[in-house]
Amino acid sequence: MIRETEAPNQTVVDYFFLEGLMYTAEHPSLFFLLFLLIYSTTVTGNLLILITVGSDPHLCSPMYHFLGHLSLLDACLSTVTVPKVMAGLLTLDGKAISFEGCALQLYCFHFLASTECFLYTAMAYDRYLAICRPLHYPLAMNRRLCAGLAGMTWTVGAVHSALHTCLTFRLLYCGPRHIAYFFCDIPPVLKLACADTTINELVMLANIGIVAAGCLILIVISYVFIAAAVLRIRTAAGRKRAFSTCTSHLTVVLLYYLPPVCIYLQPRSSGAGVGAPAVFYTIVTPMLNPFIYTLRNTEVKQALRRLLSQGARDSPADSPPR
Repeated sequence: MIRETEAPNQTVVDYFFLEGLMYTAEHPSLFFLLFLLIYSTTVTGNLLILITVGSDPHLCSPMYHFLGHLSLLDACLSTVTVPKVMAGLLTLDGKAISFEGCALQLYCFHFLASTECFLYTAMAYDRYLAICRPLHYPLAMNRRLCAGLAGMTWTVGAVHSALHTCLTFRLLYCGPRHIAYFFCDIPPVLKLACADTTINELVMLANIGIVAAGCLILIVISYVFIAAAVLRIRTAAGRKRAFSTCTSHLTVVLLYYLPPVCIYLQPRSSGAGVGAPAVFYTIVTPMLNPFIYTLRNTEVKQALRRLLSQGARDSPADSPPR
């Protein structure tokens, strides 16, 4: 499973081993069932939100259009990481991942994660227009601009991920093969490179730092204006109603942004323990997002009830006994 290179006494790895998460090896069956429950809940919840937003005519505002994209991203992001973690809990072979598979997983993860980062920024801009420019909102955030912002987030995310994937896997990897992490991410993979990774680490910190910090700054600026606009509302009920549309977005932004700061600002400190923060935004947050947006949003809850009641009416009734 290894191939010789032109350099003498060097081999290029064809596969890696993912060491997984700390403590999971002690009770693999228990953690397998736990991750199976989390993954099933994540996919079901996000697909249900996606179907609800796409089928209910009452949820036609740009906010719900972006929510549909977020649900799709969360379902895919969980699919990129969780099934491989579960496979590693079942067999030793499940921990192995090919060189190409590792590159694909890294690309897909950063594509989805960076796209989600850009999407949160677009959602903050949408809330800014809705609250601070309510009279101009229908014209400013029209269907064309909404679709353009969503499409741009996917396009920029794909380019951003391709840059990091190419930089990471252009290096020579001649051993060891064990990735001290539960999926192929840039810091733990770079640690295995048989070459100087200084440039990669500088590009990673600069690029990811600029992108993440830039998006976060734009989100903060949006909410500064939103807070100022909400405080100018005279009635307490009006202030509460205006800000209630933003609390769900603020919650998921905090859950999404805080863990990566602990990881990418310390690119050389990889290990099983370092994977703990990544669990939140790769596994936990995608599961929580449908609940956060559903429990705090009356319109989504009503749309879900209509969808479920419609499904119950359309289901074939049991034939009466003869």
